[in-house]
Amino acid sequence: MSDGGVHGREKLGEDGVHGRELYARLHVSPDASDEDIKKAYRVYAQVYHPDKYQSHQMQDIATENFQRIREAYEILSDERKRQIYDIYGMEGLVSGLELGPKLNTPEEIKAEFERMKQRQEEEKFAAHVRPSGSWLATLSLPQFLKGGGIMKGMVMSSEVQSHVSRKDTIVLGGNMAVSGDSGGGAATAMFRHQISSASSMEVVASAGLRSLLGFNTSRHLSLHSTGTMGISVSFKDGSVNLENIWTRQLSESSSGNIHLILGADPNIAVGWQRKEERSSAAGELKFGPTVFGATGHYTHHFSSKSHGRIGGRIGSNALEFEIGGGRRISDYSTIRMLCSLGFEGIFWRFELHRGSQKLIIPVLLTRALNPLAAIGALVLPSSLYTFLKVCVIKPFYRKREHQKILDKRQKTLSQVLEARAAASNAQTLLRNVANRKQKKQAERGGLVITEAVYGNLKGHSENEEETTLGIDNELPLPMLDVTIPLNFLVDDAGKLELHEGIKKSGIMGFCDPCPGEPKQLEVSYTFQGHPYKVVVDDYGGLQLP
Repeated sequence: MSDGGVHGREKLGEDGVHGRELYARLHVSPDASDEDIKKAYRVYAQVYHPDKYQSHQMQDIATENFQRIREAYEILSDERKRQIYDIYGMEGLVSGLELGPKLNTPEEIKAEFERMKQRQEEEKFAAHVRPSGSWLATLSLPQFLKGGGIMKGMVMSSEVQSHVSRKDTIVLGGNMAVSGDSGGGAATAMFRHQISSASSMEVVASAGLRSLLGFNTSRHLSLHSTGTMGISVSFKDGSVNLENIWTRQLSESSSGNIHLILGADPNIAVGWQRKEERSSAAGELKFGPTVFGATGHYTHHFSSKSHGRIGGRIGSNALEFEIGGGRRISDYSTIRMLCSLGFEGIFWRFELHRGSQKLIIPVLLTRALNPLAAIGALVLPSSLYTFLKVCVIKPFYRKREHQKILDKRQKTLSQVLEARAAASNAQTLLRNVANRKQKKQAERGGLVITEAVYGNLKGHSENEEETTLGIDNELPLPMLDVTIPLNFLVDDAGKLELHEGIKKSGIMGFCDPCPGEPKQLEVSYTFQGHPYKVVVDDYGGLQLP
């Protein structure tokens, strides 16, 4: 990663694509020909070659920048190295792909790189353990008001999944349920073997409340269809259950399934799921000799952090409607609050999801379904949430997010200061040529870059907001003056072009003043005596005038 002169492996950009820094160093397009690359190298070599300077200090600066230019030229002028770099960036080169057998096509290079990555992953695979679990505690307000305990019942379940090899997985789990004075539990063990990329098998054994032995096998029937067949034998009464599940991808965003169970309690369920960028929905219709009903829910994401949800159940033994919403409070945690009205009464349900762990607390408010209680159950939490969000949560999160950004800048301060110093040195050698170009363009009314800044352009307003929030910030602004390197890049015809898809921090005289933050380039310029201003994203193209 250059960041204005700091050497190292090129990182992935915010959009998941490497920044093509080597192209930025030479200021050429990713489609540049060999002749274009040689020409660009000669232009920079005239500025950065150490023999052009007398003082030792200037020679040291020139040597450092000349080495960066030469490195870019040596890679991009080598057909094989350039091909690897275009696909995987510096990571592909330092991994040794260019030292292995001759690979002629991008597909061969990609396949070999994936094999290398897979070997690295397999070394970690055997030690991988993933726990998951849930805890449901049902509270009853009417029971508590009558002098009883507030706890009505509790269900706990947990499992640990461990990969013993690339194809074999063991899952150990258990659950416990308590309701009033009675309760029970069960322990489960499962062994899963991946027979091939299209099929797998499972052996399941359970002891306790539901003692059984089962066998399942799954297979991809086609590109869009999967089938699962299973058989289980109950140790309690010797009954045999047969189970079949068919799943099919109906479109890019939706799928359907049919679940058939034959045995002591036969039933069939037909389900449907749809998931899009900002919404998801699911529904199921289930019917059999002892059960008939339908369930469904719809979730809409208002933003990357908050969502609303409505759902319901209707059937021979259930009638329930729920509405509520949730909010993501961290990268791994989400909280949700729902209000439920049905035959069993009016409930509030609080949920905390963190990774694969869940905590669910239903609270029975009243068994009476009167309009006043229902309105109160809906209005009270939404009003309380609105108040807390506006007066407490939002200010807290704003301050915390600002503080996280400052903490990150503090951690990268030494790296940024080093990069700024390298960028300043690179600009020092560009200044004379840039000034001559600027003067020449000004004399004939051509393109003159009067001011250009690169980085997080919200830096000025952020500083004012940090003062309002009481955050002490003495760090440098997350922006860099790049007027000199842009004037240097103006060609003899009075035009400036920055190529699409290339991260601008790699341009000679630039650096990344705020790693991990969104960046833009703001350019103020004059052309034919008229002032203009333009703002472009980090990977966006720019053509002036």
